[in-house]
Amino acid sequence: MNSKPQHLTEQLDYLKLRFMENNHEELAATAAGNGWSHQEYFEQLIRGETDLRWDNAIQRRIRMARFPVIKTLDQFEWNWPEQINEMQVKHLFRHNFIADKANAILLGGVGLGKTHLATAIGYEACLRGYSVLFTTAVDVINTLSAAQTGGQLKTCLKKYLKPSLLILDELGYLPIDKRGADLLFQVISKRYENGAILITSNRAYKDWPAIFNDDATLTSAMLDRLLHHADTVVIEGKSYRMKAQVEM
Repeated sequence: MNSKPQHLTEQLDYLKLRFMENNHEELAATAAGNGWSHQEYFEQLIRGETDLRWDNAIQRRIRMARFPVIKTLDQFEWNWPEQINEMQVKHLFRHNFIADKANAILLGGVGLGKTHLATAIGYEACLRGYSVLFTTAVDVINTLSAAQTGGQLKTCLKKYLKPSLLILDELGYLPIDKRGADLLFQVISKRYENGAILITSNRAYKDWPAIFNDDATLTSAMLDRLLHHADTVVIEGKSYRMKAQVEM
């Protein structure tokens, strides 16, 4: 059995106060040279420890969000889409919809920056202290389907219910059968007024029944929950991936 920590460095290590452990001696010398009071020295130690833990927490939230790549709003080219409400998009970056446990839906064709904006919103949310999970609609369905088969559906659902913001990318890119639609509906229904959802889709709302195996009843119930508290951003134009060819 390990002995009780006796020395200051050992005690700081035991308490996992990493900033203090690595900087208390240097700060003590600075304090002596600048004539700091004991309180000023202690405040500097606490500030450094707080900043380190906050930065570590941000990095942990970013890792847990599972972004495919990191994107920021500054990287977005506003002049490429033919139609986009810039003020509406920037309003989403205030993250009021996350605090209000509401939804945001980005609609538009392929290659117009929907995933870029969704990722950037999620990344900024991590920086502000929100927990985020980025995934595709198909991955959610496949994961829940496997969990249901193994009798672990209830446990697996918690993965998608816990984050402050759930980002569902690429809804509508592939058709979803009845089982998949039912599973996705469970996520949306259980998060309704309990947690924010951000969805990207290449389909207008009128075309959503085709996504869900032409089940108009389920689609209506899903949209009813999604759109009750939601901002819809419509993006129109040509695919950004064709930009290089267009400019040649």
